[in-house]
Amino acid sequence: MTRRGWGVGRLTLALWPLGAGAMAVNLFFASLIGSWVGGPVLSPTLSVLGGMVIGVPTAWAFARHFRRLMDAADRDA
Repeated sequence: MTRRGWGVGRLTLALWPLGAGAMAVNLFFASLIGSWVGGPVLSPTLSVLGGMVIGVPTAWAFARHFRRLMDAADRDA
């Protein structure tokens, strides 16, 4: 049986903007919560840059999950 559809790498590239944005928001709000105990608050620019980096493994994890779901759907069909 041949795999149909996009591979994990291509799915990761497609999902990366969403993962980067979500991680940027999470980093910013985590830094705000951390400020309650004396931590620094990240600037929006640093949050976006951090989100771009942390978004890669996040997008990869979701791409692997989606690929498994796609394989299961193809197997059931």
